[in-house]
Amino acid sequence: MHTITLIPGDGIGPEITRAVQDIFAAAQVPVQWEEQNAGQTTFDQSGELLPQALFDSLEKNRVALKGPITTPVGKGFRSINVSLRQKYDLYQNLRPAKTTEGISSRYSGIDIVLFRENTEGLYAGLELWDEHHGIGDSIARVSVAGARKICRAAFAYAAKHGRKKVTLAHKANILKVPGKIMLDAAAEAAREFPQIQYEDKIIDNMCMQLVTKPEQFDVIVTTNLFGDILSDLCAGLVGGLGVVSGANIGDDMAIFEAVHGSAPDIAGKGIANPTALLRSALLMLEHLGEKEAATRIENALNETLRHKEQCTGDLGGAASTQQFAQNVINNLK
Repeated sequence: MHTITLIPGDGIGPEITRAVQDIFAAAQVPVQWEEQNAGQTTFDQSGELLPQALFDSLEKNRVALKGPITTPVGKGFRSINVSLRQKYDLYQNLRPAKTTEGISSRYSGIDIVLFRENTEGLYAGLELWDEHHGIGDSIARVSVAGARKICRAAFAYAAKHGRKKVTLAHKANILKVPGKIMLDAAAEAAREFPQIQYEDKIIDNMCMQLVTKPEQFDVIVTTNLFGDILSDLCAGLVGGLGVVSGANIGDDMAIFEAVHGSAPDIAGKGIANPTALLRSALLMLEHLGEKEAATRIENALNETLRHKEQCTGDLGGAASTQQFAQNVINNLK
């Protein structure tokens, strides 16, 4: 039995979280949930955005499933998500994007996994404000150690999962120092995994290639900001943020999350699509070694997605959040 820290989040978070819990219960997945929350709802109730009880739970269980969280404006946090990633050195942001039968897309045959460095780059928070001259600086920190870790993680994933190619996205033609660090780290990882084809592409060309011929890509690795942009671009290729999974992984902790927002405009209406959080939960099961349970639920989810009438409104159906969850349960084999 695996004990998982469950962070329902804000907005539609509690609704889609409940859907995932119901599906896991029906599939008899060997997990038990330890619920702790963060964000706007928690702040309204307790005056804390990130309670100590949440940290205690994370540090005990080492694995969490997190719904979308709202960071209140003007409360001293740039992002609750960034704070958790940096506090626990969750340096891998794993974002798969795969076309699925039943989900509308302009493309077919896409199966991309993006590795985004998750703690450094422009999101390191190194900012300077020169009020006298009216100049703001943001420093993109890229360390040799951080680059090596994320590049090696991408190649190790490719080798473990039978992937054929890793592409590094960079801007070394302009950003000379951080670009060289990433190029050197990727080349080093490529030498360790000679069975994996390696290439690098400048980020602007990478974006063009992704929208003209995305099926050429397999595993992509890049820095924090580039990865933030590319991961949403890849999601758009396969149906949007509502259908893709996300994971933040370190050496000894992992937080799996829906990558979309908390959608306060539809919160409480029972119409939210739980697919993204469910797919993130399936990544969590694989991380825990529960591959059989993950495959069983994934098959049931894919069967549901093939039938629009079984899906929520954003996917062309009319099912509520709980009806969608029940349809997945009904499709469990």
